[in-house]
Amino acid sequence: MNSLPSYSGARISGCWTLRSDGSGGGEGSLDRLLPAVTTGLSPRKRTTSQCKSEPPLLRTSKRTIYTAGRPPWYNEHGAQSKEAFAIGLCGGSASGKTTVARKIIEALDVPWVVLLSMDSFYKVLSPDQQTMAASNDYNFDHPDAFDFDLLSHTLRKLKQGKSVKIPVYDFTTHGRQKEWKTVYGASVIIFEGIMAFADKKLLQLLDMKIFVDTDSDIRLVRRLRRDITDRGRDIEGVIKQYNKFVKPAFEQYIEPTMRLADIVVPRGGGNMVAIDLIVQHVHSQLEERELSVRAALASAHQAQPLPQTLSVLDSTPQVKGMHTIIRNKETSRDEFIFYSKRLMRLLIERALSFLPSQVHLVQTPQGEDYEGRTFDGRRITGVSILRAGETMEPALRAVCKDVRIGKILIQTNQDTGEPELHYLRLPKEISEDHVILMDCTVSTGAAAMMAVRVLLDHDVQENKILLVSLLMAEMGVHSVAYAFPQVKIITTAVDKKVNDLFHIIPGIGNFGDRYFGTDAPPDWSDEEMDEPSY
Repeated sequence: MNSLPSYSGARISGCWTLRSDGSGGGEGSLDRLLPAVTTGLSPRKRTTSQCKSEPPLLRTSKRTIYTAGRPPWYNEHGAQSKEAFAIGLCGGSASGKTTVARKIIEALDVPWVVLLSMDSFYKVLSPDQQTMAASNDYNFDHPDAFDFDLLSHTLRKLKQGKSVKIPVYDFTTHGRQKEWKTVYGASVIIFEGIMAFADKKLLQLLDMKIFVDTDSDIRLVRRLRRDITDRGRDIEGVIKQYNKFVKPAFEQYIEPTMRLADIVVPRGGGNMVAIDLIVQHVHSQLEERELSVRAALASAHQAQPLPQTLSVLDSTPQVKGMHTIIRNKETSRDEFIFYSKRLMRLLIERALSFLPSQVHLVQTPQGEDYEGRTFDGRRITGVSILRAGETMEPALRAVCKDVRIGKILIQTNQDTGEPELHYLRLPKEISEDHVILMDCTVSTGAAAMMAVRVLLDHDVQENKILLVSLLMAEMGVHSVAYAFPQVKIITTAVDKKVNDLFHIIPGIGNFGDRYFGTDAPPDWSDEEMDEPSY
C-alpha cells in the first residue's frame, strides 16, 4: 500500500457489519417509489432522485436506498479492475473499535461501505464448550476461538466484489443463529476485531491497519456496562472472565500486534485528528480506483460481426408492424403500451426456448404415451433492471408460473456519465437458477454489463444468464457479448447506430417515459436517471 503520513500515538482495529440494508436478499418493494401504469393519457412530470441539498439516501420503512450509487467496479472486459479497499481495526475488548469504524464511515461520506465484525466469526461450540461458556470458563479471547478460515475466505470474496454470507452470533446462547446475513457491494471494507491482526492470511488482505489504544480501566468499565446491559451477564461473571481471560489475552495476543499497525489511534472515537488523517488516505485510494467504462465501450468492438450468442426475433410482418407502431413518435401512450406488451410476450417466449430441456414421457387421456419435454434445471428467476425492465415482468409471469422476481436499480451519474448501482433485491439462493435479465432498451451496454456483473458476483453461472431486451444497438450487443461470451442475448431488433448522446438510432425514444407517461427533460438520454437502458 502507499505510505501513510506518520502520526504519533494513533491506533485502530477491525470487525464486520453491514452499513446498508439494501444489499440483496430479503423482502421489500420499490413499487411505491416508482410510477404506476395508469389508464389516463395525461403525462406526469419526471422526477429524479438526484438532489444536491439532501443526503444521498432515501429511507423506506424497510430499507435504505442510496441515491449516490456505486460506480463501476469492473472494466470493459467485465472483470473486476481493482479490489475493494480493506481497513483493519484492532484493539482490546471495549476499546472503541466499532465507534472508530462508524466515525470513519461518517467522515468518508460515501455509500457502499461494509463494516464487518470479527464477533460474527466465533467458532461453533461443542456441548462441553457450551457448558463452560455458560459458567464463564470458556476463553473467547484466544485466537483458537475464531474461525479464521471462514473469516479470510469471506474477506477475500468481499474484496473481489462477491456476495458473501455472514454468520450471526448470539452472545446470549453462545451460538450462531440459523439465518445468516447477506453482504454485497463494498467499495470500502472496515474489518474490526480483537484478533484482527492475529492471522497472517488476514493481514495480507488488509490495505490499511489501525490499532485503537484505550486505557485498560476505561475498557473494563465499558465491558462491564456492555456485558451486563446488552448481553445479560452478571457482574461477578464479567469480572471473573475479564481477569481470567480478557486481560491476559490482551497482554499476550493483542497488544503485541500494535507494532503491525500503520496508524495507532489513542482515545478511540474521540480522536478526530487521527480519523481525519485516515479518511484523507482512504479518499485518495478511492480516487485511484475510479474507472471510465462507458467511454471504453463506445470506442470498442467497432465493425465486428454480430456474435453467435445473439438471437433476434424473425422480422415477420407482425413484428415489423408492431415496431412501426411503437417507434412512431405520434403513437398514443395506450397503443405504445399495448403493442410493447405484445412484443414482450413474444420476446419472453423466445427466450424460454433457449432454456435446457429433457425428454419427459406422459400419458394422454386416451391412455397413450406422449414423448414431450420438460425444463431441465433447478428454477427460473427473472431480474428486471429498473425502471423500464420492470414493464417486462408481467410477460414473464404470464408464461412462468410462480417465477421469482428480483430487481436492480442502475442510474447514470450526470457528472461522470457512468452507470451507478443504487439498489438491488435478489431472491435467496439464486446461484443455481437460470436467470432472465430484463431491460427494454440497450444502447452502449453499460447498465446491462453492470447487472450481469452483479449476478456473477452472486455466483450465478454465466451460461445460465439470458439478457432480453426489446431493442438493442449493435454497440450494446458487442459490449455484453465481448465481456460475457456465455450470456445469451435475445431481442426483437438491433439498430446499427448510437449517437453522441448515446441514443439508439433510429431508436424508440425514452422507453420509460413513453410507457409510464413521464416527461423527459430536453437533454434526455437512453441511459439517463431512472431510465437506465444502457
